[in-house]
Amino acid sequence: MSDSNLKALHEAAEKALEVFRLTPENTEFYKTEGGLLAAKINGEEIPYVNIICCFPLNDPERFLSVRLPDGKQEELGMIESLGDFDEATVTLLKEQLRLRYYMPKITYIQSVKEEYGYTYWTVDTDCGKAKFASSSGSAGAVIRHGKGVIIKDSNENRYLLEDLSKLTPKELKRLDLYL
Repeated sequence: MSDSNLKALHEAAEKALEVFRLTPENTEFYKTEGGLLAAKINGEEIPYVNIICCFPLNDPERFLSVRLPDGKQEELGMIESLGDFDEATVTLLKEQLRLRYYMPKITYIQSVKEEYGYTYWTVDTDCGKAKFASSSGSAGAVIRHGKGVIIKDSNENRYLLEDLSKLTPKELKRLDLYL
């Protein structure tokens, strides 16, 4: 392959990998009458878009992929940081992210019991009392996350326990086998 062909191939690859950055200058987000998130990107109206976090657990307000809701989930562009947008847009996008990544926060562990290959949890959350089961011994049922853990139930729902150091000794004892 000649040097000019190699250079053209390299440039084509770089262009294919290039990410279109969505900024307040080229993108406007708004809610439709039906409550869906829509966008205007470079003047083109897009009636419905999805927002997906590239790093939902460790950086939920940066690197947000804006995609078409079709089966292919074609990416329209990337928001590098929510902080680049005005307060109203940030509020709208955070609302959409909360809907997609809903994760109740555990405020108190009432009981944890293991039986028949499942772990049965009774907890208080910021949304009220919850009872759920997770697979005992299943890798990934209790995942370390910063100072806390994420507990995944048998239906793939997630519950966040933000800070293990804030648990009472009694709660820690209930959780000890699963850490």
